[in-house]
Formats: sequence, structure tokens, C-alpha cells
Amino acid sequence: MASRNSSGKEKESGAKGALAAARGKKSGSGLSIKKLWEGFKSLAGTIAIFLILRTFLVEAYRIPSGSMIPSLLIGDWLFVNKLVYGPHVPLTSINLPGYAEPTRGEVVVFESPYQADEAALDHDPTPTLVKRLIGVPGDTIYMRNAVVYVDGLAQKLGYTSPEQTQGDGTVSDPLFEWQHKYEIKKSRFGEPPLQPTHDNWGPLVIPAKHLFMMGDNRYDSKDSRYWGIVPRENVRGRPMFVYYSFVSSAESDRPLSFISDIRWGRLGHWIK
Repeated sequence: MASRNSSGKEKESGAKGALAAARGKKSGSGLSIKKLWEGFKSLAGTIAIFLILRTFLVEAYRIPSGSMIPSLLIGDWLFVNKLVYGPHVPLTSINLPGYAEPTRGEVVVFESPYQADEAALDHDPTPTLVKRLIGVPGDTIYMRNAVVYVDGLAQKLGYTSPEQTQGDGTVSDPLFEWQHKYEIKKSRFGEPPLQPTHDNWGPLVIPAKHLFMMGDNRYDSKDSRYWGIVPRENVRGRPMFVYYSFVSSAESDRPLSFISDIRWGRLGHWIK
């Protein structure tokens, strides 16, 4: 009789042990799923914060060409303030309010007007560009012998260093033809040329809600002279400072130039 009781107790103890083990496995599985879910939420939250910051506050931008030499160099990486002029909501035509308006003389990041010639080459017809704002709504702007005039006042020349290209300003281009629509005749600024050229065009009056952009390196810049005035809603932000800069591999004789040929003096350079 005692033997049977002992055997029963052993069976009961074994059943309880198996049940506890099963519960332990179930609990461990639930804990693992919970950890995965918490990790996923943390990662999703981080990504969401990054996208919000990138969309509405600050975004990095790389300078791919020499159109803004000497202000900006090929290989400069900038932080762009997107809040200042009002952030653009992606995949829409909506711009949120900013706390300032673009001012003549500022360096501005914007989406280019449509460029049919680039589309024909299978290039991006509306690239994001960085240029200097030369003309704001109501300005009368023109160029004579490579000097830009705004409302009759001569502006600073674009090229200011030996590294910049200085070409033939008498060259015309079919892309200049858009200017005829905005030209004014019989004004105190003189008659517009029959055929606009690189260094002689206008006077043009900048219409409301549009801006005229030019590169500082005037002879190596495809800008508003070619693709026209920029709608205000295309503005994306104002560059703040250079956070990283290196000599591009095309210009450097060092391997891994992004590490071996850093422009240390450019880091932290404030953009004016």
C-alpha cells in the first residue's frame, strides 16, 4: 500500500514538473516576443524622429559642382536650416510657414525649375541646387559686361579667386530665350539686347512670388540665366555651416581622399 502511494506521489510530482516546464517555455517565448516588440518600437521611434528632423528642421547637403566657388567648394557637406523659410511637406505642394523670407544676397537651397534640356539627356530635370539669391520680387535686374545690376546698382562680381573659370561672355544660348517674356523696354536702365548673352541680358522685372538665382562662379554656373526664375514654393532652406569637407577623388592624388585629403580649415565654416 505504501509502495502504491509512493508511486502515485512520484507520478504527480512528475506531472507538476512537466507542467511547470511547459509554463516556463511559454513564459520564455512570450518574454522573447515582448523584447522583440519593444526593440521594434524603439527602432521605429528613432527612425520617425530622424525623418521629422530631416523633413522639417535640418538636412545634410553635398556640394557636387564648382558653381559657388569660392563661397562653397566641391566636396563641402553642409547642414541646411529647413525651418527658416518654411519646410516643404514631401510628396505634396504644401509649404509650412517659416520665420523669415529669403533675402537678396543670401545663399539658398531650392528645387530647380523644370529643365527640358536635362530631361532630354535622362538627367534629373528638377535637381536640388544651392545658389545665391540675386533678385527678389519687384527688382529690375540686368547684366552688362559681366557686372550684375539690381535697380541700377552694380553688384559684387562673382569670380574672386584665380581658381575660378572666366569664359567668353559674348556667347549666347537658346536657353536664354525665356528672358524675353520678362524684359522691359524703354526704361532708364537701357534697352535689352536683341539676343541675350552670358554677360549681357535684361533688364528683367522679377514677378511676385519668384526669385532670381546665380552662382558666385559666374562662368561655371548654370543658373537663372538659363532655366529661369524660381517659384518661391521651390525654396527648401538656408545653408548654415560646413560640417565636413574633403578634396574630391577627381582632384586629389591621394587614395581614399574622403579620409586622407580632408580640408580641416573648412570644418565649421559659416556660410555667408
